[in-house]
Amino acid sequence: MSDILEPTHALTSRTLAGFTGTVTYYRWHSGLILTDGAHYIAANGGAWLIDILASVQHMPTMREEDRQFWTLKVDLEKHTAVIICTDGDKTGDGEVELYRQDIPYTDFPLKEAKLFAFSEPGIGRIV
Repeated sequence: MSDILEPTHALTSRTLAGFTGTVTYYRWHSGLILTDGAHYIAANGGAWLIDILASVQHMPTMREEDRQFWTLKVDLEKHTAVIICTDGDKTGDGEVELYRQDIPYTDFPLKEAKLFAFSEPGIGRIV
């Protein structure tokens, strides 16, 4: 696993859509393990987004949830956003919101970004 972030490109929906698996895993603080796609976001101006995921993993509701579905929704005109984590409708009764945070200012270039985090026994939380 690599710990090096080397900024190389701007974030685009097209580029992010190309990340459907991973070749390399990267260690992040707070015990997160990043896939190629999450690492690409972090290395190209979105480290703060990964930091939000990392910063709430200590909360009981987050620790207890094996699968987390994260959505960042950005108002590109107002430069504001909200990040929401749900359980992905694991029971079939509708999604349960696990975490929400308003972001008063962001220059994140995309209208929306989705991340999936899951616990892998013996390894940790993979994003």
